[in-house]
Amino acid sequence: MHFSARTNWETTETDLARALRERKESGQPIYDLTASNPTHCGFTYDEAAILSPLAAQEALIYDPIPQGTLKAREAVSAYYRDRGATIDPAQIILTTSTSEAYSYLFRLLCDPGDEVLIAQPSYPLFDFLAALDDVKLTPYALFYDHGWHLDIEAVRQRITPRSRVIALVHPNNPTGHFTRANERAQLETLCAEHNLALVIDEVFLDYAFDPKQGKSFAAGPHPALTFVLSGLSKIAALPQMKAAWITALGPGEALHQSLARLEIITDTFLSMNAPIQHALPYWLEHRHAMQQQISKRTAKNLHFLDAALAGQSMITRLEVEAGWYAILRIPAIRPDEETAIDLIRKEGISTHPGYFFGFSGNGWLVVSLLTPENDFQTGLNALIRMYNG
Repeated sequence: MHFSARTNWETTETDLARALRERKESGQPIYDLTASNPTHCGFTYDEAAILSPLAAQEALIYDPIPQGTLKAREAVSAYYRDRGATIDPAQIILTTSTSEAYSYLFRLLCDPGDEVLIAQPSYPLFDFLAALDDVKLTPYALFYDHGWHLDIEAVRQRITPRSRVIALVHPNNPTGHFTRANERAQLETLCAEHNLALVIDEVFLDYAFDPKQGKSFAAGPHPALTFVLSGLSKIAALPQMKAAWITALGPGEALHQSLARLEIITDTFLSMNAPIQHALPYWLEHRHAMQQQISKRTAKNLHFLDAALAGQSMITRLEVEAGWYAILRIPAIRPDEETAIDLIRKEGISTHPGYFFGFSGNGWLVVSLLTPENDFQTGLNALIRMYNG
């Protein structure tokens, strides 16, 4: 049987996955410092309130609208208004996930073999999406110097005649840093110069440790064609509800053409289901209750992390401004995967080795601040003991 080369992935169980599976099968405790699914992290969900809007009678009527219902798009527009951005609902396209949104945009902007510039380190999902949509990822490196920074000249040097998109996550996952205003201006100028689109993923925008931070790219002006992505997975801690969106912004004719073409793409796939669209305004309006629980957890875990690290010198934490992760710098004496495997087998601690997110070299671990506090503290204490005797 012939299968597409785009699905020719290496699916053999890795040593790290094997170590984790064997630990689970042994019945020994596991302290998961990789937790990213809020529905498994002990938060309190108001079940009746969340599920009740799914029973809307209108949801039984099949009336497909390619961009999504106006009521749902108006709710997204109201979300951005709270973030200081005025967005016409006509510029919003609903999708089932940000992954689907990326796929739509790759199809909109790229022919097979075209290139998307993507920051490193970043979330590894892009590799699979790019392969499925026949586009090539071209990484550009972020650098760390008392915080993460973008080297605009390094980005410029990666542009080729096949480049079509510059993509970044704001705030970045997993580094948790925001793109600075001057960096944004430089990116927009670069995109305008080279006729590139800017794709911005803002799913962690509401989780800044300093509430004064976190201006959305949806707030103008927009000298380059720009697409801002987000969704309920993080905003309302409802990954199971599969609701996200694309906000299209930019110069008049380019924006007009983008919206017209996206309408055909979305009409072809007919992906967003009616009950979710009818419930989306309620979930967005009541997002703050879950956000407060999560922000309290991440802030408390970050405080514990800093206090625990203060008494030793072998492990340090990089600065973080937002999101659900912290980056640890550990002695680079062996490959990070070996360290992560050792932590599972000896201490039952599950962490992400740095290469998972595209960190170069060794000496990186990524831990989740979403982990329930007792597990986080137990796992972190064991990690510190491992390096400090």
